[in-house]
Amino acid sequence: MGQVKIKPDAMRAAAGQASSLLRALGNEDRLMLLCQLSQGEACVSDLELACSIFQPSLSQHLGVLRREGLVDTRREGKHIFYRVANDDALALLHVLYSRFCPQGDY
Repeated sequence: MGQVKIKPDAMRAAAGQASSLLRALGNEDRLMLLCQLSQGEACVSDLELACSIFQPSLSQHLGVLRREGLVDTRREGKHIFYRVANDDALALLHVLYSRFCPQGDY
């Protein structure tokens, strides 16, 4: 079975999207935040405790994830809740989990 050839322009665009996602995931704290959020929605105080990332670093990383379109937010009173908003990021997180997170340690 032959491989389908991808046009160079389409490949460049896809590489740009993949590179942007990998850059966002390439930071350990952002990866921790996304891994935590892949398990479900969480507010900032829950993320602080679960990931041991504290202000102002936490806000900076969440801002990057929002700008990259990887997380969405909703407000409930004074609390802001975050959730993963990007299916590609979720798919990649599942692969990373299966490859790097020993089963039974969580």
